[in-house]
Amino acid sequence: MVVVTVLAALAAISLVAAAHWYLWRRLVRDTTSPGGLARRLGTVAVVVLPLLSVGAVASGRSGMPFWAQQTLAWPGFLWLAALLYLLLALLVGEAVRPLLRRLLERRDASGAADAPAGAEVPAGAEVPAEAVARTPVGAGPGTGSGTGPGARPDADISDGRPDLPESSAPATSPASASAPAVAPGPGPSRRLFVSRVVGGAAATAALATVGYGTYGVLRGPRVKRVTVPLAKLARGAHGFRIAVVSDIHLGPILGRAHTQRIVDTINSTQPDLIAVVGDLVDGSVEDLGPAAEPLAGLKARHGSFFVTGNHEYFSGADAWVDHVRELGLRPLENERVEIPGFDLAGVNDVAGESEGAGPDFAKALDDRDRTRASVLLAHQPVVIDDAVRYGVDLQLSGHTHGGQLWPGNLLAGLANPTVAGLERYGDTQLYVSRGAGAWGPPVRVGAPSDITLVELASRQA
Repeated sequence: MVVVTVLAALAAISLVAAAHWYLWRRLVRDTTSPGGLARRLGTVAVVVLPLLSVGAVASGRSGMPFWAQQTLAWPGFLWLAALLYLLLALLVGEAVRPLLRRLLERRDASGAADAPAGAEVPAGAEVPAEAVARTPVGAGPGTGSGTGPGARPDADISDGRPDLPESSAPATSPASASAPAVAPGPGPSRRLFVSRVVGGAAATAALATVGYGTYGVLRGPRVKRVTVPLAKLARGAHGFRIAVVSDIHLGPILGRAHTQRIVDTINSTQPDLIAVVGDLVDGSVEDLGPAAEPLAGLKARHGSFFVTGNHEYFSGADAWVDHVRELGLRPLENERVEIPGFDLAGVNDVAGESEGAGPDFAKALDDRDRTRASVLLAHQPVVIDDAVRYGVDLQLSGHTHGGQLWPGNLLAGLANPTVAGLERYGDTQLYVSRGAGAWGPPVRVGAPSDITLVELASRQA
């Protein structure tokens, strides 16, 4: 097991090193002059930024002081997002690069063919092979070509120099005299131009993407409204509204202001019940208690409820369960409460199994009246099979972030039955929120954050 872990770590390090080498090659080496300031600064950045990312990821688990975590988090996590989109943009650029070169070659060839005889060729410009082949060697002003002013008919024009004595003239073999002229290869100016255009476009696209994704997170989640019909929902509960919020991820980047935005958004929907379905925090109560305090301002007629997510078990789940209770939320730890018109149940996250506090569906649901509709709060969608087995009508989950960073949704789809939205599994419906925050990079691309107002509809109404 240790050997496998070591090999996996080495493979990951090698992959990251290769990615940064490729990035350095395309964005630094190919676009700057050797020994120049730009190349030195670019090289330093490609070395320092990944170290900051490692520090940002490791600081929370290593017990580093919270101020140090905050210092590393912004540059370290943002670089991870920037790295992803720089690599994607540069890979697209690999396809564009030869097309741009060919376009420039055709332009230069056309320009050289159309130029008047004797016109000067700009320094660094490419000269087509046919143009070189049909130009007499040494032709030009003052070379004694036989046609220009002052030319001598008997002058040796092989190299444009005056006649030399026969004994001192350079020997020239018939083979070399008749060899066709060869066009020069692509010059450094063209290569540099193409590299700068492709690299600049890739950097602009990647940084714009990361900037927009960061704005989306810091702006706060938007409200999404979903109507879910339940066959067993009592007529009196028709139109019951549950505000579902998941994956707030308070931590070194997202703090008290983020919590306040979420609370204000939830309260503006005037829900009947609020469900916080896990991954509230990335850190201890000592560090993040003040950031969570605005949760005490949540308002709903039937109260606010909380279930643990996997990140709570990285952050001291027992302490956080006690703290949210102090803030006015009711933790549902493998238990059930009766709400007018349906049963509301909650189970611990599967990550709690390592602490002997995993989900217990029998304890939460076994003895209930199955003629009543049931709504289950469970952080991870993967427990949907247990929900189906226990006759749950609707499961509310989070965890996936909707993929958070495209194309992460493709990877999330491999590990979760539903990445985002509402789907049916047998007689059970599963709704997965994209979450209200972000883990790691405070960036979302293709998976905007949301708070979902789920409106229950009774088929008896």
